[in-house]
Amino acid sequence: MKMLYPEIRPYQTEMLEVSHGHQLYLECSGTPTGIPVLVVHGGPGAGCSDQMRRFFDPERYHIIIFDQRGAGRSTPYADTEHNTTALILADMECIRAHLQISRWVLFGGSFGATLALLYAEELPQNVCGLILRGLFLGRSQDLDWLYRAGASRYFPEAWQRFTAPVGDRIGSDLIEAYYQLLRGENELAVVSAAKEWARWELANASFRPSASAKSSSTATHTAVAMARISTHFFRQQCFLQPNQILANVERLAGIPGFMVHGRYDMICPPDQAWALAQLWPDGELELIREGGHSGFDVALLDALVGATRKLALRLGSPESEA
Repeated sequence: MKMLYPEIRPYQTEMLEVSHGHQLYLECSGTPTGIPVLVVHGGPGAGCSDQMRRFFDPERYHIIIFDQRGAGRSTPYADTEHNTTALILADMECIRAHLQISRWVLFGGSFGATLALLYAEELPQNVCGLILRGLFLGRSQDLDWLYRAGASRYFPEAWQRFTAPVGDRIGSDLIEAYYQLLRGENELAVVSAAKEWARWELANASFRPSASAKSSSTATHTAVAMARISTHFFRQQCFLQPNQILANVERLAGIPGFMVHGRYDMICPPDQAWALAQLWPDGELELIREGGHSGFDVALLDALVGATRKLALRLGSPESEA
């Protein structure tokens, strides 16, 4: 069983100014001459954690982490003005140019996998590999699973608690009702709604939920940003055209990819990864029997670390002693 690499500190951190007054938290760790890899977090709006550096051998990878618009340490905090999928993709390209990287690997989970796929389809010449976890294709049916009918059948008690603040609404009505709650003037009500949003996702996220995951996910700073930004994106169908990712999958031709997906992922059911794998010959799908959605579930963690090692070898980086 593979474990995370030892904790490391970034050798560079900065606030990168992008368009419309947004500033992104950006950090680099590992080896500057190693394989560049951009870590793309999910949510939308969840932000990155220090643990995300540890999926990569720091002697073989140049590890680049950023918090997307409004998320984590980026500013303005929890802001949804000028915050769209297209603008995040432009920010990723801004980071690449700023760091003077010609081609890089994208490592993304959940909505981070969505962004990684969209970037690779838009700018395939800039991508030398993809490592994706808990794939989310951003279709109406994918949102319906979590917010209309699907996951609610597995977690009825959590669903009842989640829908209670919005009068048991479902689907787009539920998302819209939470969107409005999260923009109210009553700060206590906003925080309460944000934490209920986070608790519902947490109930579905892990094969074996941990106390630390619960604490970090429901912390006010994280919960408010994720809830506000997620509802903003979801009420707009993630700013995507219907079936956009699968419709453009031929643009991934020649890009090696590893898809790691939990068999019991209750946020993004594995049929999404399966659908992509059928159309992407260069993508290798591994369905993890004892895996949920979280990349820190032990079995998924093992597979993801294995994928970073395999891709490094494929791209010509020698094995280190780690």
